[in-house]
Amino acid sequence: MGPTRVPNKNHEDIPGNPSTATSSKVKLRTNLDDGKGLKVLSEADWEFWITNGYVIVRNAVSLEQTEATANFLWEFEEKDPTNPETWYTAPRAEMQMKELTNTGMVEVYNHQMLWNNRQSPKIHAAFADIWGTEKLWCTIDRANLNFPLRPGFEYKAFIHWDYDPETKPQNVQGVLALADQNDENMGGFQCIPELFQTYDTWKLTQPVDRDRFKPDTTGFTLTKVKLNAGDLLIFNSSQPHGIRANLSKDKVRIAQYISMMPAEEDNEALRQWRINSWKNRIAPQGYAFPGDPRNWEQTKYSTAKLSPLGRKLLGLDRW
Repeated sequence: MGPTRVPNKNHEDIPGNPSTATSSKVKLRTNLDDGKGLKVLSEADWEFWITNGYVIVRNAVSLEQTEATANFLWEFEEKDPTNPETWYTAPRAEMQMKELTNTGMVEVYNHQMLWNNRQSPKIHAAFADIWGTEKLWCTIDRANLNFPLRPGFEYKAFIHWDYDPETKPQNVQGVLALADQNDENMGGFQCIPELFQTYDTWKLTQPVDRDRFKPDTTGFTLTKVKLNAGDLLIFNSSQPHGIRANLSKDKVRIAQYISMMPAEEDNEALRQWRINSWKNRIAPQGYAFPGDPRNWEQTKYSTAKLSPLGRKLLGLDRW
């Protein structure tokens, strides 16, 4: 079945998705004077992105597609969306990254539903606007069913970085909402734009031996980013972020993690790993990725069919 581990080992003890590099050799786009224009974002969106470190792309995929993906996730998790008694089960695998325990990570990576969203032309165009190039690879990432807190199934809301901001990572991350997430109480994505903006001065006030992945958030206001089903959130990897506690009575935050980075077509080992991951439904392995011990992707589902765009986003075809 080919290699089962990503060739680089830079995610063995830190967060971040190991299906791409921690930082791109191509630098993030910084202005609109490069003559490349914008395909999806407006100029107002671009200014918001540069200033706040995140941007929302409305209606990135259809409601029919988000509903189909959400229904699949419920099926994969063996849970009934209409019966909360089925929601609270022991985790199938232990999380090395303890903050993620009970946050509802769904350990599925290469199902057709996930690839349908990744190869959406609008999603690709949005990331192309951010990077200034269409020659991108998508991350091979999972999804999330985040349930309301309940005794025995608590978790603490958290803020972290997946990449040490001191390294100035040339990287972005993304979340596709598969259900409306407008209720303040229902959790979901949160971040601190003010810390993103003031990092270079803030760090001067911090201890030398501080945790480079978990900031002291004292004095900052956390922003809950509200999304509708089908909306795509893209955020800079220098943006401190995390999962907000779901304090609602019965609302479930449903999302798919999607991001793209400039294709590394000269990294043949990584390209072959990605192709193998898709073809044989192999999950990434890393600090935050325990995988599915049932091996359902291998035993219940077939290899996803890719569009011409999807083949390039995987690395199967070259740009």
